[in-house]
Amino acid sequence: MVPLYSYCPFPSTKALQIPPSFLFLGNPKFLPFTFSRILRRASISSFNSAAKHQEPIRTSYAGVQLEETVDDTKLGKLRLDSWISSRIQGISRARVQSSIKSGLVTVNGRVVDKVSHSLRAGDKVNCVISDLQPLKAEPEDIPLDIVFEDDHVLVVNKPPHMVVHPAPGNANGTLVNGILHHCRLPTVALSEKEVLSLSDTEDVSDDEEAFYSGTSAAASSVRPGIVHRLDKGTSGLLVVAKDEHSHAHLSEQFKQHTIQRVYISLTCGVPSASAGRVDVPIGRDSNNRIRMAAVPGLSHHGRTRHAASRYKVIEVLAGGGSALVQWRLETGRTHQIRAHAKYIGIPLLGDEVYGGTKNMALSLLRPRTPPKYNDELSRLVSRLDRPYLHALVLGFEHPHSGEKMQFSCPPPPDFREILNNLQRFGIEKDEPTKR
Repeated sequence: MVPLYSYCPFPSTKALQIPPSFLFLGNPKFLPFTFSRILRRASISSFNSAAKHQEPIRTSYAGVQLEETVDDTKLGKLRLDSWISSRIQGISRARVQSSIKSGLVTVNGRVVDKVSHSLRAGDKVNCVISDLQPLKAEPEDIPLDIVFEDDHVLVVNKPPHMVVHPAPGNANGTLVNGILHHCRLPTVALSEKEVLSLSDTEDVSDDEEAFYSGTSAAASSVRPGIVHRLDKGTSGLLVVAKDEHSHAHLSEQFKQHTIQRVYISLTCGVPSASAGRVDVPIGRDSNNRIRMAAVPGLSHHGRTRHAASRYKVIEVLAGGGSALVQWRLETGRTHQIRAHAKYIGIPLLGDEVYGGTKNMALSLLRPRTPPKYNDELSRLVSRLDRPYLHALVLGFEHPHSGEKMQFSCPPPPDFREILNNLQRFGIEKDEPTKR
């Protein structure tokens, strides 16, 4: 069994020099790691040009009504918000969630305000899309795990389940709310038009690309300091810039793919090759607005973008039912690791969106786990509530001093608990029957 930190020789969250032996890709060139500007910045055209290939944004969905009966559940469990999003072309799930929470959705004549409500075939759904309300990013006294801070940059260890920035239907308790309080910044408010612009880009929220390639002024105003992001369920290192120079310098590093990023994940199954490079373009899944898809072949008329990830199996777990996998990003597309993991047949453990469901986990783990652990395994799988992905290492060159800096932080307790149990299931076998 490989000890938890044998693959992470730096349990301290300080600026570190990382030896080449730690990274399976050698010792790449590190450039700046900084924290983005605090207030509104101008939009950048590269993001807008990419957006031209996406579905057109309507001027408003307010008042749009849906009355329909659910007639097919062959795809498995259907969430109310996901199903409504799939029935109203082009609308964001965040916008639908806001309507649900406002009490504007009924199922079989009863108001349902739970966005994750499960639908069944035959359910009659009535929905009215609510008017957009002004969105505010207000300072909140939220505890932050600050790894490093100076006058120019802030490095934060984001816990799982924390959303990075406010969005329609999720305006409070975000990392940005905590940053505004920590940096003693005022409330930032958006107009209805700006909220519409932000709402229609919030379905996917995993890595850096939408940020360092440029966002609208509306979006950036409610995301003070944020240069890149992590998905709600992803834990680990994130950087924020405190001034315009730092933001521009760091954004360029992300754009040039010279920021060092290493992730670790727990997967469903083990890849056929213990190490490799996944070079498959990624674009929005045509069948599911909130999901990205790895699409092999040539660029599909601007609908996909080049994406490359390198992976290495650190440890095979539970007799091959799972694995601890290290990832290094060469690009930073939305949901890149999750989409590439699915593509090579090892969806992340707990990733319901990309196939790492509880049923999938059980089907792989139960046959490889000693029978005496069956009940314990069932309890463990039932508690899976996020994709188990952690941003382990972040490296950069300081935007003002030019100092090369690297940071590392261990995975959170829930990740370590599952890893420890999977290690134990794989090593402890039933005692041989005495004759």
